Amino acid sequence: MDAQGRGRADNIDPADQWVLNPNTGEYELRLPPSGTQSVPGPRRPSTENGGGRRRRNDMAPGETREMSQVGAEDGARAEDGARAGAATRARGGTRASEKGRVAERGRAGDKARAGDVPPPRSSRRRGAEPEPAPGRRGRRPAKKKSKAKKVLAWTAGGTAFVLVAAGAAGYMYLKHLEGNISSTDVGDAGSKGFSKDEAFNLLIIGTDRRTGKGNEGYGDKGSVGHADTNILLHVSKDRSNATALSIPRDLIVNVPDCPTKQPDGSTKVIPGTENVRFNTSLGQDGRDPGCTMRTVEEVTGIHVDHFMMADFNAVKTLSSAVGGVDVCVAHPVDDKDSHLKLPAGKSVVKGEQALAFVRTRHSFGNHGDLDRIKVQQQFLGSLMRKMSSSDTLTNPSKLLDLAEAATKALTVDTGIDNISTLKDMALELKKVPPKNVTFTTVPVVDNPAEKVPVTVVLNQTAAPPVFQAIQNDVSFTDVKRKQKAAKDAQNARLKGSRSAPGDVRVRILNGGATTGSAQAVLTWLQNTEGVPKSENAGDAPAPLTKTTLEYAPEQADQARELAALMGLPGSALKPGKSVVNSQGLPAMTLTLSKDFKGAGVPLTAPQKAPKVDKSTADEVKCAS
Repeated sequence: MDAQGRGRADNIDPADQWVLNPNTGEYELRLPPSGTQSVPGPRRPSTENGGGRRRRNDMAPGETREMSQVGAEDGARAEDGARAGAATRARGGTRASEKGRVAERGRAGDKARAGDVPPPRSSRRRGAEPEPAPGRRGRRPAKKKSKAKKVLAWTAGGTAFVLVAAGAAGYMYLKHLEGNISSTDVGDAGSKGFSKDEAFNLLIIGTDRRTGKGNEGYGDKGSVGHADTNILLHVSKDRSNATALSIPRDLIVNVPDCPTKQPDGSTKVIPGTENVRFNTSLGQDGRDPGCTMRTVEEVTGIHVDHFMMADFNAVKTLSSAVGGVDVCVAHPVDDKDSHLKLPAGKSVVKGEQALAFVRTRHSFGNHGDLDRIKVQQQFLGSLMRKMSSSDTLTNPSKLLDLAEAATKALTVDTGIDNISTLKDMALELKKVPPKNVTFTTVPVVDNPAEKVPVTVVLNQTAAPPVFQAIQNDVSFTDVKRKQKAAKDAQNARLKGSRSAPGDVRVRILNGGATTGSAQAVLTWLQNTEGVPKSENAGDAPAPLTKTTLEYAPEQADQARELAALMGLPGSALKPGKSVVNSQGLPAMTLTLSKDFKGAGVPLTAPQKAPKVDKSTADEVKCAS
């Protein structure tokens, strides 16, 4: 191997070697004699070449002989790397490479183990730092961590553990809450999912079923659980407003046939009944909440998406969970039937007293159900304010109590029977400002068939506009300007050029309207309005909540003409794509829904809600 390959620079003399000075016990660089031999004075090898010193008492007896007796070749082989480093320093050359030093140390060690030449000891003194190789930074000495840093490290690790544990515990608690919820499969009575991007209608049912400790003494002990309190909650698409429409339990209605799921998984159709009280839509003859949902749709024409049902315990547990609900009465109350006793003015009620407050009807107004509904609306408004108050939202104990009470008290449909969906619904409802949550009641009049009115019937003049406003997502309160902008955008679809009736090409489908509606519209369009390019396409793939007209961009003038002929609102026009009709030509699609009133009867949606007797969730009123 040449000098370069053995880790030496080109100007290193191969005869250079290290020898042991027996007087000092250290290795010294000795040059071969040239002419007269001269021995240089003792030198300490540089720390850069990997050399070192060795104590005398570490040497074996045979090792004290002069290393000069060992041939230059053996010395060069044993300590090649160390010799190269010292020679380089002595002659001003560059340092040996790190790689060469490491390799030569290994070979020197092998020789030492073989007994040839003892390996050189490092001349590095204790505590001294080695000089780093060129172009590389030396390793810094390890610093001991301070006690403060150790505490921080343990704290960070502990925090991470707590977060993981809390996450696991939170998951387990959510599963626990989910286990509290009861659900009922109502089949196709409601939609199966929940969308954050759409308006939704939730039917809240309060039953008079006597369950739970202390509830046996209220009213009819043997009740099967009728629909005693009923509120249809409509939450607008843009979450700017909501309407809570109370439906009197004594309203005379026609209950439709109800397909009802049985415990064995089969479906039983419970026959409908005519001219009965609304509250019999639940419990009577084995009817489930799905029957009540169908009855609401039958009466109002409003599609119900989901239901929530609660019994007497819900009022007691929810009011207690929030620490009590603020109520107000205009005069002192001492009702022997409901056991409610309150002084005039403001009070806080919870538990049994809260239940008595919402059940009493002999202390307010004309002692009837309609006045009790107003009291219940005031109670719910106050409960909403308390649930959304900072006093509740920042109190972990109250929140946990509320979660437990709500999940144990509620029965819901299978479409929303999980904590995640219920949480999403609650968060969407929370977006609605309390001042824009309207409480109102279905307009009714006394039943003319009764000499002494006990029940009520729909006010056929005032009720339809209320239902239509809810169907068309119209607010009963002043809302943000963005809602008006949305309405203006819908109405803008009606503005512009219109085609001739004879150029309108449309397919008509029945998507929830009464049987024969599609054919009736076809006949009317062809024979009365001069629209020959129209056809009956049968039933829609699925029922819709509102009548729609879908059209492609190039059919906009046809859509405006058909909307004008039929009296369709701007909200009914849905820009989309055309479909091919029976002749293979592109056509619009008109889908008639439950809001369809008949051929030639305008469907124009109201721009403003009708005037009704109402209150809002932010109002504090005293029951009188």
